[in-house]
Amino acid sequence: MRVKTITSIIICIIVAFVFCTSLVSCNNAPGENDIWENATYTEDTELGSGKTTFFLEVKAEDKSVTFKINTDKNIIGDALKEHKLVSGEQGQYGLYIKVVNGITADYEVNSAYWSFNKNGEYMMTGVDSTEIADGEHYELVYTK
Repeated sequence: MRVKTITSIIICIIVAFVFCTSLVSCNNAPGENDIWENATYTEDTELGSGKTTFFLEVKAEDKSVTFKINTDKNIIGDALKEHKLVSGEQGQYGLYIKVVNGITADYEVNSAYWSFNKNGEYMMTGVDSTEIADGEHYELVYTK
């Protein structure tokens, strides 16, 4: 009788463990694990050489990385494409950014997009029509 009780307890513990493990693994929706796992850069980085310098902070979830970009380009989008930091689709309003630093935001898949800001303020122009201001701080923010 004692062996039966111990065996039953062990079986209950195993079943509870399997049940809890399956709940934890279902916590994240498909495609929403760590969005930083495909990031090209995970630490602050300096890129390029040129007369003009600006800063781009990429924010996604609770992480961010800041790029110090030195360039001779005049337009932010040109400098970002030069260093392969952004990609997307050309639309009627300019470049629709889908990938920043290897991180994808696809509105059609999960209602996520990249917000373009300057010093925390939403920009009314896109990256491919915004002139670089030397020393300025810009942000691309993963937004849902």
